[in-house]
Amino acid sequence: MATALKPDMEKNPKNILGTNLQSCCFEPKTGFYRDGYCKTGEEDYGTHVVCAIMTNDFLEFTKSKGNDLSTPKPEWRFPGLKAGDKWCLCILRWLQAEKAGKAPKIVLEATHEKALEYTSLELLKSYEFVN
Repeated sequence: MATALKPDMEKNPKNILGTNLQSCCFEPKTGFYRDGYCKTGEEDYGTHVVCAIMTNDFLEFTKSKGNDLSTPKPEWRFPGLKAGDKWCLCILRWLQAEKAGKAPKIVLEATHEKALEYTSLELLKSYEFVN
């Protein structure tokens, strides 16, 4: 019996621009599946689909909301993040930060199309990270 592929097993996941999803970061290795991509699936309750460039403002904001991304957690093989690191963020946390004026810039090509179920392409594009 053939089974449908889960979203995390998509052969060609798409980004918010409709093209193939690009990697977000391999050092530190990010993504819900820790494969470097902001892919998601049924078990990803946080919907980690936004490839963001960390800032001190955002790291302080998310810590104040109970999600400390800057402190290393060796037991989880998590090095702790610093400004300039790329990381796959939960779309709802990113939107919460955006409302508070603390949202980091994002890499559009590495942000999964699922983000469009939560917000507009225009808003996401307004935070585009440009080298």
